[in-house]
Amino acid sequence: MIKRNHIRHFLAIADAGSFAQAAARLHITQPTLSAGIADLERRVGARLFVRDRRHVRLTEAGGAFLPIARDLERGFRAADSFGQGGPRDWPSLRFGAIRSVASGALRAIVGVLAGEFGIEMIEGTDYELRAALAGGRIHMALTLLREGEVAGEVGAEVGAEVGVGAYPLWHEPYRMLVPVGHRLAGRTCVAAEELASEIMIARRSCEILEETSRFFTGAGVRPRFALRSDSDERCLSMVAAGLGITTAPASLAVAGTVAIDVTGYDFTRSVGLLHDKAWPGSGEDVRGLFADIAAALRPA
Repeated sequence: MIKRNHIRHFLAIADAGSFAQAAARLHITQPTLSAGIADLERRVGARLFVRDRRHVRLTEAGGAFLPIARDLERGFRAADSFGQGGPRDWPSLRFGAIRSVASGALRAIVGVLAGEFGIEMIEGTDYELRAALAGGRIHMALTLLREGEVAGEVGAEVGAEVGVGAYPLWHEPYRMLVPVGHRLAGRTCVAAEELASEIMIARRSCEILEETSRFFTGAGVRPRFALRSDSDERCLSMVAAGLGITTAPASLAVAGTVAIDVTGYDFTRSVGLLHDKAWPGSGEDVRGLFADIAAALRPA
């Protein structure tokens, strides 16, 4: 018989793309997780994951089992809450957001939502928020959209997983941010090699930290770091103060900084909202809600 732990283990790996990350999220050992998946595969009579040295991906059978697992987890959650006197008045919306969103944009989004719902809010990485959404711990997430979840128009539901709605909000490049008085501030584009002597600031919340490091190392740039911080607000304010320079999504630029392009540094990101379609707030008016958010973001 398939047990809830089987489903939790399967969904954790499907969301993380890694046995190690899934085990850490579930607070169990990797051998315990591997044994659980092996037992699940015996019970369903099919291999669910293909593993190589760097990645874990779903097999065809695993892809077919994924929506079934999502439905089972929702059923388990409904059973857990059955007989508890009905839903609580607060929070009516549990909302998650990645840390690397500009405060002005987040304020605009939450301002619209707070007009409709009582909100409890958490922060996390894209992986953490997706796992929380899959596990029913949040109803909605402001996060990075993946291939297949990005469409050209806000309010048009696009290719998210079964049971999850995806609504794109904006697309933007990553750029180099420098103080307004910096020697390169008047340039629109620089070569990576021109930054070899610069002091930099490391944004630890950056989703492409590893890719950025490889890019500059490949260009022969091995900078000194004046600051490493999880706080984007702290990092960007220190750029404005002249402490150093940093890479960031264009929307994070603050007063006192100038954004410039770096040749070959062509990373971009798409940000949007994911929501659980089983959440009671996901009714007919949900598209109007997201249209209101898009309108509130224009001045932000």
